[in-house]
Amino acid sequence: MSVLLTTKKIIKEWTDYNGHMNLSYYILVFDIGAEVILSKFKMGEHSAKTTKKSTMVVETHTTYNQEVKEGDEVDVFISYFDHDNKRLLYKLEMYDKIKNTLSATTEILALYIDLNIRKVTKFEHEKIKIMDDFILSNKKNFNKEGLKFLNKIKK
Repeated sequence: MSVLLTTKKIIKEWTDYNGHMNLSYYILVFDIGAEVILSKFKMGEHSAKTTKKSTMVVETHTTYNQEVKEGDEVDVFISYFDHDNKRLLYKLEMYDKIKNTLSATTEILALYIDLNIRKVTKFEHEKIKIMDDFILSNKKNFNKEGLKFLNKIKK
């Protein structure tokens, strides 16, 4: 099983005139999940504020598989993760908590940024170790099938 990052209940403000969650809020829910893993890698909000190092998304691929409505609860999982010396590649999946059906996916390519100069920079050794340990302990749960950006990781 993939690694659970967060569970969210869909609120009325996230829904649109079609009676389901608006596409922009799928991205918000995925971003909330991504913050969990980025914080684990010491690249989330705390890092941005204290070390001026963070990530910026440069490319995404999102699918909407099953609509999500107000009151539904969704689980966000990370189903794939890899990196090179300055890029992150990860895929998140959103599942309806009750039905256990796939609601949406997003594949994300992000760059590691030094916010002082707003330029791409290399990961520190400490962060590479944290990411590599995460990959090692979860690799059996990862699925790289169908990834669009796999060739953009330079190993």
